[in-house]
Amino acid sequence: MKPSAHPHREKGFSLIELTISLAVIGLILGTVAIGKDVQRNAAYQRLSSDFVQGWMIAYDTFVTGTGTVPGDTAAAPTGRVNASAVALCGNNLLNVFLAAGIRLPEGRAEGSNDRYAYLDSNGNPQEVQVCFQNVSWAEPGATVGTYVSRSRNVMVLRNLTPSLATMQDAQIDGHADARFGQFREDSQANAVATTSAQAWSVDERMAFGSAVATAQNESQVAVVNALLLMSR
Repeated sequence: MKPSAHPHREKGFSLIELTISLAVIGLILGTVAIGKDVQRNAAYQRLSSDFVQGWMIAYDTFVTGTGTVPGDTAAAPTGRVNASAVALCGNNLLNVFLAAGIRLPEGRAEGSNDRYAYLDSNGNPQEVQVCFQNVSWAEPGATVGTYVSRSRNVMVLRNLTPSLATMQDAQIDGHADARFGQFREDSQANAVATTSAQAWSVDERMAFGSAVATAQNESQVAVVNALLLMSR
């Protein structure tokens, strides 16, 4: 009798084939990650140019056109936003600018021009809000290395992720810290006793509402509030 035909043999992947497949998968994942970073950075740039700078222009236009800062009293101007230390936000902010005939920057939607939606580094939605306020601001004193507190008008930017805050900081004043320059974290703006650079209080490893690093990269990223010094 003739020997039976060889049974069908299952053929697996060779080590070389597996290596090539893993390399291709790695390249694809790397390309996707880079694409997400590029897209997010482009969104951050639009937020900076269309929203933040748009509100800076609107503020300067208001002061030039009315002779007062937003919310101040024309009859007896104080030079302080809202004529007090209370922040000018929300509909109150929008109405003050609209009443002066100032064109509002594009925001999240019509009637929400003071807000701008964006995605954080984990792909979760965030929303930055702009206000204006008169605050205490640390400035150089009479001698080198000393600082004094002065009343200054600022733009308040609420709910910035650390990466967005540091990008804004670098673009506005080149100081990569939360303490010095025209752009500061709100808790550091009037730190007259602090004479050295300070890091932002949170970073991208931290989840929303926490200042402790977490390994859960699906969490919404922690946020900070920043102050941008206005020219008047």
